[in-house]
Amino acid sequence: MSSPTGSPTRYVFTSESVTEGHPDKICDQVSDAVLDALLAQDPASRVACETVVNTGLCLITGEVTTNARVDFNTLVRGVIQRIGYSGARAGGFDSNSCAVLVALDQQSPDIAQGVNEADDHAGDPLDLIGAGDQGIMFGYACDETPELMPLPISLAHRLARRLAEVRHDGSLPYLLPDGKTQVSVVYENDVPVAIDTILISTQHTAEIALPDGTELSEEKAMRERIAADLWIHVVEPATADLSLKPSKESTRFLVNPTGKFVVGGPQGDAGLTGRKIIVDTYGGYARHGGGAFSGKDPTKVDRSAAYAARYVAKALVAAGLARKAEVQLSYAIGVARPVSILVESFGTGSISNADLTALVQEHFDLRPGAIIETFGLRQLPQQRGGRFYQDVAAYGHFGRSDLNLPWEDVDAIAASLKQATAARVAV
Repeated sequence: MSSPTGSPTRYVFTSESVTEGHPDKICDQVSDAVLDALLAQDPASRVACETVVNTGLCLITGEVTTNARVDFNTLVRGVIQRIGYSGARAGGFDSNSCAVLVALDQQSPDIAQGVNEADDHAGDPLDLIGAGDQGIMFGYACDETPELMPLPISLAHRLARRLAEVRHDGSLPYLLPDGKTQVSVVYENDVPVAIDTILISTQHTAEIALPDGTELSEEKAMRERIAADLWIHVVEPATADLSLKPSKESTRFLVNPTGKFVVGGPQGDAGLTGRKIIVDTYGGYARHGGGAFSGKDPTKVDRSAAYAARYVAKALVAAGLARKAEVQLSYAIGVARPVSILVESFGTGSISNADLTALVQEHFDLRPGAIIETFGLRQLPQQRGGRFYQDVAAYGHFGRSDLNLPWEDVDAIAASLKQATAARVAV
């Protein structure tokens, strides 16, 4: 995009991520661990699990219909322990001693009726699953990164994952589980050209070993030690394979701007499932329908249709039909077929938005039952040893090169779209 005078349009866009130890992300992982455990035993389970954490407390609540039998107490404590909240370093939220409260009810029969038999079914078995709620979902893809994600959120997730890695492997033993990352990228004519600012806020122990003879105040010296370590152990490794890299000379690097970050996790802030939906998706770079993902079984289109919308958008970009693609889907509760489908290519499409939308309608089955079957969403926890959804509950649900996600595998459908478009143009 250029200005009316033809000069380049320059702007800075910022996205953030959080680590697995952030209070809200603890909740997302617990809710999805419940979902994994139930689907692993009973793939037909209906689950809407919400989690709340605070100092010394984890509450799971919501609605569940299942034949599975799960020890929720042991399950929840295991998730909290794997994240890193256990023992002397737990800081007011210990997997061994926190209270675990379970308040799960059965799903409303009014909702179940619409999901079990869609209002618009016409004999096709895939019509027998209606949308679990009304709502709008967005999917997005662009050519800024190999995984076809916006660069700011991709970088923020890279840093957050690396921050957790160096904590778990002991490279930086003073790090604690809670943390946030934020990346500001400079764009010219809608193309990323520089990394303007990196911000990392990371929880740490009250005491950090400092070099002998340190003359700075202890707090300032600690912050400088953390900043130096994070640049070497987090920033450089997380960005090593990128063509556009941060540099000490031109990238502003902010670490724990308040001075210290000792009290964190649920001791510092309460957490809730579903409060990090922008972190989960595209970092604010694309629109979001508003529905959260974690703790919801695949009949909830908030989750499954958002995955499908990403699949569609990514396939369009991978097929070379647009450099940017945003897909909107809408559903009515108890109705199988989408109420509407819309594709926006922001002027980057090789064919019109109307033609892109028609192509999507021809090549993608976006009924909830079809989405569930295409991606195997009910069987994945069982197929992957009882653990699938909790792995996407932190560090984003899209563009995950570290996970084999079915909605990210678009090679085959992208090839089909290329062929269909070429045939249409030839005619």
